[in-house]
Amino acid sequence: MSSRHVLLGLLAAGPSHGYDLKRQYDARFPQARPLAYGQVYTTLQRLVRDGLAAVDGTGSDGGPERTLYRSTDEGADELDRWAEEITPPAPFVTNEIFSKVVVSILVVAAAESPRTGRDGRRPDAAAYLRAQRAAHMERMRELTALKTTPGADLSTVLSADYALVHLDADVRWMTTTAARIDTLTAEVNGT
Repeated sequence: MSSRHVLLGLLAAGPSHGYDLKRQYDARFPQARPLAYGQVYTTLQRLVRDGLAAVDGTGSDGGPERTLYRSTDEGADELDRWAEEITPPAPFVTNEIFSKVVVSILVVAAAESPRTGRDGRRPDAAAYLRAQRAAHMERMRELTALKTTPGADLSTVLSADYALVHLDADVRWMTTTAARIDTLTAEVNGT
């Protein structure tokens, strides 16, 4: 996710302080990776440097001095361009679950390797998939409860739905892969 474009999008509603932008981000993207305050201010400085945002004043209102930022016309144009860009589907699988399963199969299939874990066992892809599936199912239950909470806001419902679809795809992949573990191990082992 492009934090610069998200901040430009939040600034589209009107001038805001960095602290308020961070709070808006947390409210609008509740399931996203957290955005640190330092990242907000660094990104705002870059937006100003690049002419996409401008300082709209500073004030203290009885507290610490706070800078008010606003989007520029160039920032609005950049935001429009970004929002209309088609995001290409990911060309590569970089999921850690996939990597752990492949490595587990390779280790088990490597008959010449005496290497075992600290407890004397080798990685077990099928057991890992069962445990990971259980963790995914628990997270899916949590997200379903979150989005069906009375008064859940649109951002919460949309982000929970997005996460649920991705978790469901992972669960389906895990189920299919678990059914193929023996075949995959034999194939890697050359038998």
